[in-house]
Amino acid sequence: QVQLVESGGASVQVGGSLKLSCAASGRTLTNIATGWFRQAPGKDREFVAAISLSGDITRYTNSVQGRFTISRDNSKNTVYLQLNRLLPEDTAVYYCNIHHDGTSALEKLRTILPWGQGTQVTVSS
Repeated sequence: QVQLVESGGASVQVGGSLKLSCAASGRTLTNIATGWFRQAPGKDREFVAAISLSGDITRYTNSVQGRFTISRDNSKNTVYLQLNRLLPEDTAVYYCNIHHDGTSALEKLRTILPWGQGTQVTVSS
């Protein structure tokens, strides 16, 4: 059974940095587009960033453009999200997921696996 595992979340102060990791058990992430999503309390889950299977295409939601960077290490079957210059509005549970139709599908919140537990990011001022 395929399972996504997110890690790396923590409580940080405004302006801080974190690096989140997305690993998959039961399948490889190396041949499929992968995305990061987040859900803040009382809000719908939203798209954050996505990366193509080759890593040459990335997409970001406007609010994180220039602050967050998505990357992948296929040798480790892991996709990362580097979060810099964090703001209180970045506080959320962060999730990863995949889709065969690439980053544009992920940007539309189209995903193919059950959501994992996520990892909590809390930014305080």
